[in-house]
Amino acid sequence: MGDTTVTRPEGREEAVPPPVTEDSRPTAVRRPRTPRRPRLWFEILLIAVSYWTYSLIRNAVPEQKTQALRNAEWIWSAEHHLGIAVEHSINHAVNSVTWLIVGMNYYYATLHFVVTIGVLVWLYRGHPGRYAATRSTLFITTGTALLGYYLYPLAPPRLMTGGHFIDTVQVHNTWGSMASGDLKHMSNQYAAMPSMHIGWSLWCGLTLFALCTVPWARVLGLLYPAATLVVIVATANHFWLDAVGGVLCLSFGFTAARAWYGALPHALPRAVALQPAEA
Repeated sequence: MGDTTVTRPEGREEAVPPPVTEDSRPTAVRRPRTPRRPRLWFEILLIAVSYWTYSLIRNAVPEQKTQALRNAEWIWSAEHHLGIAVEHSINHAVNSVTWLIVGMNYYYATLHFVVTIGVLVWLYRGHPGRYAATRSTLFITTGTALLGYYLYPLAPPRLMTGGHFIDTVQVHNTWGSMASGDLKHMSNQYAAMPSMHIGWSLWCGLTLFALCTVPWARVLGLLYPAATLVVIVATANHFWLDAVGGVLCLSFGFTAARAWYGALPHALPRAVALQPAEA
C-alpha cells in the first residue's frame, strides 16, 4: 500500500503514510512460532524415534570406566567439602528396610517412563495449545543431557571402588532395572551426569503444578520430583550433584522453548485455533 496525498489549505500537497494495520506491523514483534494442533500419529512416531535415538546415542558413548570412576571420586570429594555428602548414610539406612528399598528399586525402574508418558498423554488431550512447547522442552532437555554423558562420564555411587555403597538392585534381586543385574549390559553404566530421572520428573512436576486446577494434583506434582530425588540417592544410582545437572538441563530446555514460542509453555493458550483446512 503506497502513501496517499492530501492538499493543504495553502495549496501545498503533502504525502501521508498509510495507516498501520495488523498485517503491516514488523514481523519481529510477532510470536516466533504459533502452536498448532498436534497429530496423534506424528507424536507417537516422534516420541518412539526420539527415544530410540536417545538410547542409541547414550549407549554408543564409550564406557570410559577409568575416567568415570575418577570423576566419581572427584564428585564425592567435592560434596564432602560442601557438607552435602550424605548419600552413603541414606543408602545404608534405607537398605536396612527391605520393603522400602525394594519399592524404591521398582520406582526407579518404572515411574521414570510411566509418569512421563502419562503427562504427555494428558497434555495432548487437555492442553493441545501447550503440548508442542512443553514436549519440545522435554526433548531439548534430554538432548542436552547427551552432551553431559559424552563430555563427563561418571560412575554412579554403587559402582565406586571400595564397596562404600550398596547396589540395592543387585542385593535384593529387583526385576526390571537396567542399572544392574542381567540388563545392565543394555545401558551405559557410566552416564550418571546429569540425572534425567530428575530432569524428567521435575518436568512432570512443574507441568502439573502450572496447569492442573485440582489442588491435590498440584501437590502431587511437586512431591514427585522430591520423591525421585530421595530414590536416586537411596538406591545409589546418583549423587546430589547429578540432580543439579538435571535441573540445569531442564532450565536450558525451558529457555529454548520460550525463545522459540515467545512464551513459557504454561503461558500459551490452552487450545489452538483451527487451521483453514480443518475449519
